[in-house]
Amino acid sequence: MTQAAGPARTVILTVDDDPGVSRAVARDLRRRYGEGHRIVRAESGDAALDALRELKLRGDQVAVILADYRMPQMDGIEFLEQAIDIFPGARRILLTAYADTNAAIDAINVIDLDHYLLKPWDPPEEKLYPVVDDLLDAWRVSDYKPVGSCKVVGHRWSARSSGVREFLARNQVPYRWYSSDTPEGERLLRAAEQDGQRLPLVITPDGTPLVEPDDHAIAAHVGLATTPAADFYDLVVIGGGPAGLGAAVYGASEGLRTVLVERSATGGQAGQSSRIENYLGFPDGVSGAQLTDRARRQAAKFGAEILTAREVSGLEVTGASRTIRFSDGSSISAHAVILATGVSYRQLEAPGLDELTGCGVFYGSALTEAATCQGHDVYIVGGANSAGQAAMYLARGAKSVTILVRGGSLAASMSHYLIEQIENAPTISVRTGTVVEAAHGSGHLEQLTLRDVESGHTELVDAQWLFVFIGAAPLTGWLDGTVLRDSRGFIMAGPDMTPDGQPPHGWELDRPPYHLETNVPGVFVAGDARAESAKRVASAVGEGAMAVMLVHRYLEQS
Repeated sequence: MTQAAGPARTVILTVDDDPGVSRAVARDLRRRYGEGHRIVRAESGDAALDALRELKLRGDQVAVILADYRMPQMDGIEFLEQAIDIFPGARRILLTAYADTNAAIDAINVIDLDHYLLKPWDPPEEKLYPVVDDLLDAWRVSDYKPVGSCKVVGHRWSARSSGVREFLARNQVPYRWYSSDTPEGERLLRAAEQDGQRLPLVITPDGTPLVEPDDHAIAAHVGLATTPAADFYDLVVIGGGPAGLGAAVYGASEGLRTVLVERSATGGQAGQSSRIENYLGFPDGVSGAQLTDRARRQAAKFGAEILTAREVSGLEVTGASRTIRFSDGSSISAHAVILATGVSYRQLEAPGLDELTGCGVFYGSALTEAATCQGHDVYIVGGANSAGQAAMYLARGAKSVTILVRGGSLAASMSHYLIEQIENAPTISVRTGTVVEAAHGSGHLEQLTLRDVESGHTELVDAQWLFVFIGAAPLTGWLDGTVLRDSRGFIMAGPDMTPDGQPPHGWELDRPPYHLETNVPGVFVAGDARAESAKRVASAVGEGAMAVMLVHRYLEQS
């Protein structure tokens, strides 16, 4: 890979396996855009992905990517599909021969291709530059205009340092990571007048040092909206997973003044998935981050307000108004509420795990930690799709990945396509009938005790990384005493509340609850938090849209 100097400039990246063509494209781009942009070129998809990851880590911005279609090992479409996971806002051009025009047209739907150019592109003044000019203009007015990057100084085996990195990454906030024991990390600590005892240190783009900040403080300093613009809305959506984003898109697009409240980052559990391959309309799969980012931008385009790092603590009913209380004492109200709070992974109960969480033991954060697992042995607990997707992703760089399953096989809880992929992955092994008995380590995970559930035999194995994907715990404790829930905390709605045909206790309307309506009129539930839900991304999105339809029906009759 070669590149022009000038790290402060926005990047235009081109990749072509033919060195002559690669140089020619870079030459034409540099002639027109070299003064205001940094031109980066690569001669393979893998090299280009490495360059993009390096640019992302440094907090640089990539505005346009040009990729040749016919490349060995990884064609242009496959490359762009992975590239948009790293820089989802970059505009995408496919260079193709006339014979491959159909592939380029198909790519418009598969990877949201912005344009395709036929080779040769001479003269560039007529065929190349007008296209790139338009895409640069579109990029400048998008959500991905250049922003400064944060600096995070922390310790590799610090749970809060890991949490900050995950929060920034999932919210698409550029940052650079510095270990506290490196010269640059020590320099930043001295500049902030810190001795390294209180970590992490986050330095915002404007130079403000934040010591051990919580998510809300970080969000407020990096441009994420945390304060509502109004006191009253038509619709409040609580939770930014697939169900919540679906509700926000349909609510805002249908004219409802909509605000979505998310306690951490949009996407929920699905947003942390490395690859979702059975979601309708994406035959080549889509990453959770990519799907989440598109949905978030779509909701914002229709006018939905999105609040991040806001913890909801209560729901109150005051006449026709539904009031949402925040943990800081503030509140907002609305005509209707959709509960899309989703679920969190249940904590694995075994000695040593609590102390080592964030220090080698992680819950659903495989994407954030994957880079540091390179060449190591990794263990995964869980037998559902999220565990399988994490295993496939981590297997790209890990020395080995071992999936630990309590049951006798993966078939009971994992999709068939994932089971086949795991069986064909040489570095992934599955140990059925096996549980984690204990975790050991001083400051970070070093070993695991595994137990065979049938024989009781235990085995001590070396392990620095354990990722846990077990069960689902609904995030509904704050609804206690207001909204009817089942014994596990999942929210009851519609017919599930009226098995005997009688309305739920306290129901005062002369109609039964709508399908997704709770025991509180005007308060609906969608997605994984609903009792007996399907626990699939597609069904969650569908329920979000259906809930908005029922909100309209409720408002018309109120």
